[in-house]
Amino acid sequence: MGIEIDTELGSFARKNHLHGLTAPSLKAIFEGHSGYSVDKAKRFLRFQKRIDEKLLKHRIITGNRYTAWFQRGQQGREQIRAFIVQFSVFSNQFLVAQLQKMINADSLEGMRASKEILANEIGVVFKSGRKQGGSAADPDKEGDPELVSTEGTVDGGIFLFRAAHFEWLMRIAAKVGLRFEDVGRRTHGSKATLFFCDELIRLYGSDDYMVSQAASYAVENWAAAGFWDQLIDGFTTYNRRTGAKLPLAFFTWHSKLEGQHAQHTQEELEELYFSRDMDEDTFIANGNAMLDGVAAFWDGLEEQRTRLAAA
Repeated sequence: MGIEIDTELGSFARKNHLHGLTAPSLKAIFEGHSGYSVDKAKRFLRFQKRIDEKLLKHRIITGNRYTAWFQRGQQGREQIRAFIVQFSVFSNQFLVAQLQKMINADSLEGMRASKEILANEIGVVFKSGRKQGGSAADPDKEGDPELVSTEGTVDGGIFLFRAAHFEWLMRIAAKVGLRFEDVGRRTHGSKATLFFCDELIRLYGSDDYMVSQAASYAVENWAAAGFWDQLIDGFTTYNRRTGAKLPLAFFTWHSKLEGQHAQHTQEELEELYFSRDMDEDTFIANGNAMLDGVAAFWDGLEEQRTRLAAA
């Protein structure tokens, strides 16, 4: 029996009113795994409704003013430059948060999962087991985000400097006249950007496992809510309008990656609920605190772009 909901699992879910539970959880309940029961599943589904209402309707998920504006593609060059600088600071500081998340993992499996993300960020290409663009003999193409896989594992993967996500971002930065020394460092961050980065380190990278998991769930749901596609739309229109030909692979690669994460994120939440004693109110509060940090970042960009437009 795989992770898909087959006829037998589907019948079991209908009989016990467990619609909305993922296949791995249904399978574990059906097979009587420790900690899994129909009663607890019903409690989880009630908790999920609370999450949907009290966490996933956060304003930065449902209505991001900056990305809604960006999507229209009416940016000026200075607004593009300012966005890339702040995004580069977030991109680099995320490495610090991810390193802390790895160090503070509560199991070897959890440490490996966090290490996988960190290693990929700094340039280890996912080994997907399928043929893809580029080769070890052609490292420039192997590290091209247009060609490298968004799935697989870093275990046995190849490290390439050009596959580091920050270097992908540098390609678009260079096109708008930004040098390496102009981007990525904390000194380049606005107060709002640094608040977001510090909240990532404090919450996402917390040494309290349940705090970290709540923040991770919030971040993943924000990332999967469509902001990457809004940025891509905006850059595409900008390129068409101005003839700038800015390379967008950093953004298109992440959009593809996040599209695969949503289901996995939900499965992780259910596994956490069934395997741990969870304070539901605290989980939601920590998730919202993380999304408040995300909102501060975008609010800062909104204020910045308005100021630049008036200049």
